[in-house]
Amino acid sequence: MHLYSSEFLTGTSIPFKYTCDGENQSPPLNWQDPPAETQSFALIAYDHDAPEGKFTHWVLYNLPADQRDLAEGVAKQEALHHGVKQGKNDFGEMGFGGPCPANGTHRYFFKLYALDQPLDLASGATKEEVLQAMDGHVLDAAELMGLYGRASF
Repeated sequence: MHLYSSEFLTGTSIPFKYTCDGENQSPPLNWQDPPAETQSFALIAYDHDAPEGKFTHWVLYNLPADQRDLAEGVAKQEALHHGVKQGKNDFGEMGFGGPCPANGTHRYFFKLYALDQPLDLASGATKEEVLQAMDGHVLDAAELMGLYGRASF
């Protein structure tokens, strides 16, 4: 399975508009070649270099098995089309919260999971709840890593 964006490549800078300093909207994502048995997808985006440990920026789950992309600027609401649900990020909000490091350049990982079933979770689940519900149901995973750093103020 492969996860990519038309806006940045793995290991390159995430464009300003997808950060808290810009428009704070989610970047477009595409994926291909999931396992044939895939019944749903889940996506978790996090800052690997946050001072307090991994900081969750986006939790999205129950994406349909036939879906292969997410458009730019996914709405920040609990439920989306076809039963797709969003969870709470570590900003305490629903949906995507853009990169916003206090200092230095951080690595931001977008990790997509192919699952053998949809998750039986209500909207608003945390990353930990989604990971627990996925336990034993992950068929494959793909990752995209982008960088973002802010100038010192």
